[in-house]
Amino acid sequence: MKPFCAILILFFITSCGAVKVNYDYEKETDFSGYSTYGYFDDMQTGLSELDEKRFLMAMDITLQSKGLKFSEESDLLIDVKSAVYEDGPKNTVGVGIGGGGRSVGGGVSMGIPVGGEKLKRELQIDFIDAKKNVLVWQAISESVFKEEDPPVVKEEKMQELVLKIFEKYPPKK
Repeated sequence: MKPFCAILILFFITSCGAVKVNYDYEKETDFSGYSTYGYFDDMQTGLSELDEKRFLMAMDITLQSKGLKFSEESDLLIDVKSAVYEDGPKNTVGVGIGGGGRSVGGGVSMGIPVGGEKLKRELQIDFIDAKKNVLVWQAISESVFKEEDPPVVKEEKMQELVLKIFEKYPPKK
């Protein structure tokens, strides 16, 4: 019984901080033709200066592990945008009336919020073909965000986030 409870608690804790990523890409694009990347000069990430450095460093490591090289004259231009918002508790109330046979019954159901409001961060990464000036790949992630995390934890979470975002890059045909 103890192992089951431990697994259940671990699942509950990890599911609360899960990163969700949605991908989209131009299906006609041959991603094997891209070998270099760069960032927009006027990129407004919406991240703090320190978080932006952490994020870009994690992106550089991940993209280079996928065979791309950073270059001023690049095949792909990357734009990053982010937003932080509060995700309030999910409260629900339900009322039901039913019957069966000769009896009638009713019931009231209420959801009790567990925990308070959470900060969530949405990150949007756009890959633009530098020659054609068209969007070829996009990822939008959503994850729980804690401002009070120490720098080491922020760096670890940023690396995990970037790995999750680029898990499906380049897209498979």
